[in-house]
Amino acid sequence: MKTVIIGANHAGIAAANTLLDNYPEQKVVMIDRNSNLSYLGCGTALWVGRQIDSYENLFYTNREAFEAKGADIRMETTVKKIDFEGKKIFCESLDGATFEESYDKLILATGSLPIAPQIPGSDLEGISFLKLFQDGQEVDRQISDPAVKNVAVIGAGYIGVEIAEAAKRRGKEVRLFDVASTSLASYYDPWFSKDMDENLKKNGVETHYGERATAYKGSKHVEAVVTDKGEYPADLVINAIGFIPNTGLGKEHLECFGNGAYRVDSHQKTSDPDVYAVGDCATIYSNALRAETYIALATNAVRSGIVAGHNVGGTELESIGVQGSNGISIFGYNMVSTGLSVNMAEKNGLKVEYTDFEDLQRPGFMKHNAKVKIRIVYEKESRRVVGAQMASEEDISMGIHMFSLAIEEGVTIDKLKLLDIFFLPHFNQPYNYITMAALGAK
Repeated sequence: MKTVIIGANHAGIAAANTLLDNYPEQKVVMIDRNSNLSYLGCGTALWVGRQIDSYENLFYTNREAFEAKGADIRMETTVKKIDFEGKKIFCESLDGATFEESYDKLILATGSLPIAPQIPGSDLEGISFLKLFQDGQEVDRQISDPAVKNVAVIGAGYIGVEIAEAAKRRGKEVRLFDVASTSLASYYDPWFSKDMDENLKKNGVETHYGERATAYKGSKHVEAVVTDKGEYPADLVINAIGFIPNTGLGKEHLECFGNGAYRVDSHQKTSDPDVYAVGDCATIYSNALRAETYIALATNAVRSGIVAGHNVGGTELESIGVQGSNGISIFGYNMVSTGLSVNMAEKNGLKVEYTDFEDLQRPGFMKHNAKVKIRIVYEKESRRVVGAQMASEEDISMGIHMFSLAIEEGVTIDKLKLLDIFFLPHFNQPYNYITMAALGAK
């Protein structure tokens, strides 16, 4: 059995490892147009902001590791076309040589592409994206240039907020723009995101919300960002608006979701029984929505790759769905969430209630302490938990995993009211904030 995997980042790597480690009869061919694989893009801001010493450890595996397992790897190779009927892949290597690759099963792990707004001046030098390792190298090179004093970040999602922090840590004047009214609007309700906005401003990031970039100005290199509300100096622009599924190879043949992602079943199988899709190019099942959706996260990519690998290898395995758990830490302020915010639940037609609570993490007599806030979102009629958000200067991140499982299992808010949560002053309060939030539900 010959399986070809197109795309060798998180999802493709997980699928390849699953096949190579468990199914010795499989011949695995990996094709990727990049010169490297396994880059943890979520660490780019840590590297650019010099919170870590170098980028080397952001690569968690390499070509040699897969070749040692018996994989045939074709790096710096572009797939030009796929003949799905004939099960043939037409490729072109970096030197221009062309060749064909046949397959019994095909796994598409082509990921996503950064959204690139086509506005006046978008072809100027000094306008960067953050996706590949090479993008991170270019942003780091420019931020290291003393002539670059003003940095404009377009998009205040996770990547935008993180790279804004990194640029500020490098001593730049940073302006952060978004059309939404707060940062992180896709993940958090304003009760949380406004705290992050204050945190950014307190640390010197100039925020511009409710503003849309309409043009870039400059002769050859960017010099300014123009929005619908003003004009601002910029020696470097970093676009972090978001991503779209990279599905150009199969969109004419395979059934696609509304945003263009390949539609897959619980086995990661597409509408073609011999083709699987994993990671950012594919849909995913949301346990909060109880419906098919699109959530581009590295953790989801890895899980989908494992599921596809086992199914291709001959072991039937169903995905259990996801909650879209995520987190961020900016200038020492930590926020984590899973499932749906109130805003996103209502956008998706769910009628929900929520309960909030805010307190110190530990009893007041403890010297090391900080405030913590929590919101639990639950469906009005069924009372099942569909989301949670938590924030603190403490590391409260592990708590969100319990809510992830609660959403997956359909646990109601009432089940949490008397949940057995231990108490010790070193860790928490006798009236735990999770318990208190649950007891506060209507």
